Amino acid sequence: MKNFLYLSITPEALIASMLPPEDFGNYFAVGTKKRTRGQAMFFELDIEKMGSHFPLKEIDEKCVPHPNGKPKSSVYLSIYRVLEHVPFEAFKSLYLATDDGRVLELSRGEYVEDEKPGLHLYQELSPVTPRIASGYSPKEFLSHVTDTTKPVSVPKLVFVELKLNGLADDPVSGSTNDLPYPNIDHLKDCLIGLKDNPSKTTKTVIRTLAGELFFRTCKNGFFVGDKENLLFYPFPSDDELNNKYYVWWRSALNIILR
Repeated sequence: MKNFLYLSITPEALIASMLPPEDFGNYFAVGTKKRTRGQAMFFELDIEKMGSHFPLKEIDEKCVPHPNGKPKSSVYLSIYRVLEHVPFEAFKSLYLATDDGRVLELSRGEYVEDEKPGLHLYQELSPVTPRIASGYSPKEFLSHVTDTTKPVSVPKLVFVELKLNGLADDPVSGSTNDLPYPNIDHLKDCLIGLKDNPSKTTKTVIRTLAGELFFRTCKNGFFVGDKENLLFYPFPSDDELNNKYYVWWRSALNIILR
């Protein structure tokens, strides 16, 4: 059987498995006996491009079938400062698993920056999880947060841009329809503060991600990078979600109803 290597985003961990991505996502979200459920996000990694930082020799030693022939579901190789030591060339697809185990694969794509000015909302996912309002574009935001010459920074970051709808242009009276964020008035205050004071580049909306990410709030896709590098994983269009990925999409939407 083939062994696979995954980088879990929430929580951050390096995990070897004998399960291919879709089966691993189902296992990671609901477990083997379906007694737990929780959203999961993870990258598949190319073992051959991982370098020597992690104890990869343990994959072949520990990732072996059970006596009954059942494949080994998970072998944890690291749970601390994992992301920063994964080479960019090792990143393969990103997988999003709903809390009932439906799995969507996002392939890497080219990011074309929107030239239209406006405010942005970012959910940092790893290694830290605050939600940040900013006037920075995604590339500018990534460069800002991963500038390790500054005291408040991280060496590498995974984040997603979230929808603001009308608030991106008009945080005072712009439409908030279909925005499921808690304490929308606080969000508006943060955006107004940025609008009124252009020298202020970021404001923390929520200190840490509590619960699960509403996938329907994804504006364009997921980003991973540092000050010099950016990888982009485009989120499907509304048409693709309602047709090509309908089963996954219905599962992702149902989180709001539970």
